[in-house]
Amino acid sequence: MTITAARPSPLGELILVSDGSALTGLRFTGQRHFPAGLPAPGPVSASEVFEDTARWLELYFSGERPSFLPRLSPEGTAFQRTVWERLLRIPYGKTVTYAGLAAGLGTSARAVGGAVGRNPISLIIPCHRVVGAGGALTGYAGGIGRKEALLRFERGGAISRDTI
Repeated sequence: MTITAARPSPLGELILVSDGSALTGLRFTGQRHFPAGLPAPGPVSASEVFEDTARWLELYFSGERPSFLPRLSPEGTAFQRTVWERLLRIPYGKTVTYAGLAAGLGTSARAVGGAVGRNPISLIIPCHRVVGAGGALTGYAGGIGRKEALLRFERGGAISRDTI
């Protein structure tokens, strides 16, 4: 069973997706790799995991660092899930390179980039914290403007929809 909910954010509407017990997706409306055929969004109160996710997002966008994660169950290959687990270890406000992640996994930056780009749970699994060589802002399914805004926000800046 797949259920969805919509939630506003300072960077555009987010769609929350759940299997009924865990969060399986969190994406900006219309971003790349947005799954087709999702049911129409219902209320956030339709699921405890949606309420937890909404609380996490509220804390995050208010400038606090949430001390918890909603229950997560991203669907992907074993390699993708390994990369996404590594993303969860990137500290708030910090970045790592695709090559740095790849070296730690014994694989190529291209392979890591493919997995990062398919992350189904944006923001919470912080794929926006992965940058290209020399800190270049490359690749973000939600758009480079959002990636830039999120990184600036995590470093103490204001967040603005004008960047997307």
